[in-house]
Amino acid sequence: MTSTVPALGTPLHSLGSAQAPAPRVDAATLQGVLLDMDGTLVDTEGFWWDAEVEVFARLGHTLDEAWRDVVVGGPMTRSAGFLIDSTGADITLDELTVLLNDGFEERISRSLPLMPGAASLLAELAAHGVPMALVSASHRRIIDRVLDSIGAHHFELTVAGDEVPRTKPHPDPYLLAAAGIGADPARCAVIEDTATGVAAAEAAGCRVVAVPSVAPIPPAAGRTVVPSLEHVNLPFLQGLMTL
Repeated sequence: MTSTVPALGTPLHSLGSAQAPAPRVDAATLQGVLLDMDGTLVDTEGFWWDAEVEVFARLGHTLDEAWRDVVVGGPMTRSAGFLIDSTGADITLDELTVLLNDGFEERISRSLPLMPGAASLLAELAAHGVPMALVSASHRRIIDRVLDSIGAHHFELTVAGDEVPRTKPHPDPYLLAAAGIGADPARCAVIEDTATGVAAAEAAGCRVVAVPSVAPIPPAAGRTVVPSLEHVNLPFLQGLMTL
């Protein structure tokens, strides 16, 4: 690993002003795998909704189940802002963000189930030396708690939603992750579970594997939809590079 790539599990912002390593040049190979976290590697999308329902109940508001698809997969500022606007709750965005992170963190301290196939996929990619990055809209405090369970050692770097000026659905997090592992975005496979994350990865020019968690995601050019990570392995991801 070159000196400009962060140490294992290091947040991306530690790159500072260092020049990113040049992308690997073999256009026929898989150069890296960039993975979302909530709903992709860990079965936590429901935890976020439960935390939101609980917090707003304490504020005297009932959330509409239909809003669940609106708030899933995006940055905290978007989902929290939407819920404040929709309910008229008397709370600031900063105050709500703290309460939601607290509620989520309390839930994952009790249980943090992996998605089916997640452990075997991470082990296989690590065994073959495939560079991996974790790219999440969740905040750093949440990512670090999850990494305690799934293993920070799997990832060359991690990107948190509160460490980039524009998070998903903008392409920035995936572009930064690809640069951080020295890869061409077009030679990276991204694994996502929401339309917001898929939009970010596709805007970055990556090949996308969608594993829908809460809402359906249709197939599209450059995008493959599978029912679970149990259908994803290294040969499958390598094959995406020739499509």
